[in-house]
Amino acid sequence: MTSVLVHDWLTGMRGGERVLEVLCELLPEADLLTLVYVPGQVSPTIAAHRIRPSLIQHLPWVSRLYRHYLPLFPFAIEQFDLDAADLVVSSSHCAAKAVVCRPGARHLCYCFTPMRYAWDQFDHYFGPRRLGRLGAAAARPVMARLARWDRGTAGRVDRYVAISHYVAGRIRRYYNRASDVVYPPVDTEFFQPDGRRPDGYLLIVSALVPYKRIDLAVQAATKAGLPLRVVGDGPERAHLQRLAADAPVEFLGRQSDEQIRDLYQGALAVVLPGEEDFGIVPVEAQACGRPVVALARGGALETVRDGVTGVLVDEPTADAFAGAFGSLRGRWFNQDVIRAHAETFSRARFARQMQQMIEQTVQAPEGTRW
Repeated sequence: MTSVLVHDWLTGMRGGERVLEVLCELLPEADLLTLVYVPGQVSPTIAAHRIRPSLIQHLPWVSRLYRHYLPLFPFAIEQFDLDAADLVVSSSHCAAKAVVCRPGARHLCYCFTPMRYAWDQFDHYFGPRRLGRLGAAAARPVMARLARWDRGTAGRVDRYVAISHYVAGRIRRYYNRASDVVYPPVDTEFFQPDGRRPDGYLLIVSALVPYKRIDLAVQAATKAGLPLRVVGDGPERAHLQRLAADAPVEFLGRQSDEQIRDLYQGALAVVLPGEEDFGIVPVEAQACGRPVVALARGGALETVRDGVTGVLVDEPTADAFAGAFGSLRGRWFNQDVIRAHAETFSRARFARQMQQMIEQTVQAPEGTRW
C-alpha cells in the first residue's frame, strides 16, 4: 500500500510537528507533502522523508512571509498529484485536509481544528487592531470565501480524528462530520520533575498573539503581586512590554526545550489565560509536576483537573486570574498525582491509538465513511 502524509507547512517544531513526527514513524516510507518547507527547521525524523513542497515554495521570501500567501493555499493544495496513493494521512489546521485523492483511496485527517481565522477568530488575526480599518474590511470577504471553501472540501476526508472533544464539536459544527478523539502526544520522558521546590514565579510559554490573552496574565500577576516570566515571541510583544512597564514581568523570548523544561520545573504555576483547542503547554508543565492555572474553556477542561492538577478560572478577566494566583499561596499540590495525570497523554499512547485508527481505516469496507 502506497501512503502519503500531508501537513500544512514545515517551518519549525511546534505541537503540530510533534504529531507529524510520530506519524512519520508510523509511516516511514510515505512521501510528505506540504505547502512550505524550510530546511533545517524540523526534526531528523521528519526531514528523512521525501518532502514535496507546493508551488508556494517558489514565491518570494516564503520562509518568513508564507502566511501572507494564505489566499493561494486552496489552489496550491489541490495541485498535488495523489493518483498513486492508496492511503492519505493529513495533519491539518488550515488546508492539508483538502488534498484531492483518487477514487478508492482512503483519507484520514488528524484535525487540529477547522480553520480558526476563517471561522471564529477573524478579529484576532485580521481585525482593525491588526490590519487597520481598511485592511480588515478588505480581508473579510477573502476570509469568508476561504470559510466556504473549507466547508466545501470537508467531504474529501473519509475519517476525521480530532485533537480534543472541544475540536470534535467544532468539526461537527463547521463540517457537519463526526470525529474520533485522540489527544496529541506529549514527551513525558523529556518533561519530568527534578524534585526542587518552586521558585515562586508564574510562567507562560506561548506565541505572543492576541487570542492567547497574555495581557490578562500580565494584569493579573501585577494585581496578585507575583512575578511572571513569559517565554515566546510574536507580534504582541511590544504591546505587552508597554503594558508590563511597571510590573514584575520578564519577557525571555524564545528558549530551547531544555531551558523551557527548567523553567517549568521551577515555576509556582504555569498559566494558560486564553482558550485553546487542546494546549500542549499545560500537559508539559504537569509532566514536570507543576500545577496549571487555566481559563475553564476549550481544551483545558480536558487536560487540567480543577483542584487536583491546577486551578480552572471561570471568567477571562484580570480579577478572576488574580484571585486564582492569590489562592496558590500556601496551597499544596501533589507532584506525583500531577505527573501521573500527564502520563496519560504520552507519546507511546498517541502512537498506539493512531496506529489503530489507521489500521481500521484501511481495513474498513470500500466506501465507509465515519
